[in-house]
Amino acid sequence: MAAQITLVVRSIHLIACGNTNADIASALTISVKTVRNHVSNILNKLQVADRAQAALRARDSGLA
Repeated sequence: MAAQITLVVRSIHLIACGNTNADIASALTISVKTVRNHVSNILNKLQVADRAQAALRARDSGLA
């Protein structure tokens, strides 16, 4: 479970830094499809519509 949380936090940080799905996949050594699924889940959980809003939320929370 802790590994999944770390992956989510790293994903949020990479999204907030403006990385593409391909960049995130490479950094986390996972597939682009997995990144798309993670991004979609993160957006839903944060209740935001897009990556820009997620980045703002992450910055406000100290994650980015």
